[in-house]
Amino acid sequence: MRCKLLTAAVVALGVMVTGCSTLEKVVYRPDINQGNYLTQGDVSKLQKGMSKQQVVYILGTPLMQDPFGSDTWYYVFRQQPGHEDMTQQTLTLTFDSGGTLTSINNDTTMMKND
Repeated sequence: MRCKLLTAAVVALGVMVTGCSTLEKVVYRPDINQGNYLTQGDVSKLQKGMSKQQVVYILGTPLMQDPFGSDTWYYVFRQQPGHEDMTQQTLTLTFDSGGTLTSINNDTTMMKND
């Protein structure tokens, strides 16, 4: 009888000590997608010299524009699948004063979950 009680106590203590970290993985966390979803095929269609209208036709309207003018557009897509680390893709497009695309910068960063 004492052996069963001692075993049950050890198991209960073990569950309490490790339960928090494993319980976190059992709880459902939905995938969270925010911003402009960009495929590599759409981004590869962009070429320097395109007009703003051509870019909007390919990618849609940008998530953010330069607040001091409309010469820089930001397409931001953030994805956090369940318990995995979050990734952020930021596509920065720069136009000249005539509305012609002059610069394309596509950056992907990984952010650790705490």
